Amino acid sequence: MGHQITLPQPPQRIVSLVPSQTELLFDLGLADRVVGVTKFCIHPKERVKQKAKIGGTKNFHFDKIDELQPDLIIGNKEENYKEGIAQLQQKYKVWMSDIYTLEDALEMLRQVGQLTGTEARAAELEQGIKYGFGQLQPVQPSIKTAYFIWRKPYMAVGSRNIIDHMLRRCGFVNAFADLERYPEISPEELQQADPQLILLSSEPYPFKEKHVAEFQELCPQASIKVVDGEMFSWYGSRLLHAPVYLQGVVEEVKRELEV
Repeated sequence: MGHQITLPQPPQRIVSLVPSQTELLFDLGLADRVVGVTKFCIHPKERVKQKAKIGGTKNFHFDKIDELQPDLIIGNKEENYKEGIAQLQQKYKVWMSDIYTLEDALEMLRQVGQLTGTEARAAELEQGIKYGFGQLQPVQPSIKTAYFIWRKPYMAVGSRNIIDHMLRRCGFVNAFADLERYPEISPEELQQADPQLILLSSEPYPFKEKHVAEFQELCPQASIKVVDGEMFSWYGSRLLHAPVYLQGVVEEVKRELEV
């Protein structure tokens, strides 16, 4: 998965470039060894406040990272930018994840556990995540769904990403699965796709209930919901909490669409 590295001993000074992986490091019991995080790393709330901020996920402050002298940097192929990672790799050990599915996320969890010497705790988290997703009951028959992550321009979720995988786990068929990654979608394309369900994510664009009306105008027959984006897209230890949340969404949709 991504750029493979070897460490002579478990790292003592870790910089995390990805919010969901930052939360994972804390849940692995590595709070004292995490020295730097991005400004978007918001969980666990009180504890990340105390950590040095090294910029955003796509604009690193290299001078700040140099000051921290990390012995391990953890990033992600999609969330971070190639040029910045290449620059860091010239000086530091950089480990990169590449996540498209739940199975990829569990492999990432195992590898981070091995790198940091926290295999036992990683195995506990993995068991909990597997159990949770084993309980998730998808809707049947499947529901044609559009999942939006941005407004002005509208951007939806296509295929080959963790959100698309989570939609399928719920029994939601992605209306834009023929497009890759995060395509721009015109109002006309949305109307043409004619989804039964439209999900508006709380991140990266902070969709709120006030935005439901503009989508309802375009698709009067669709059920439209604002959802917690972290539960669909965070692929670290947040996956422990995702199945119960996703089941709640499934049950609400079943009631509204009477399926």
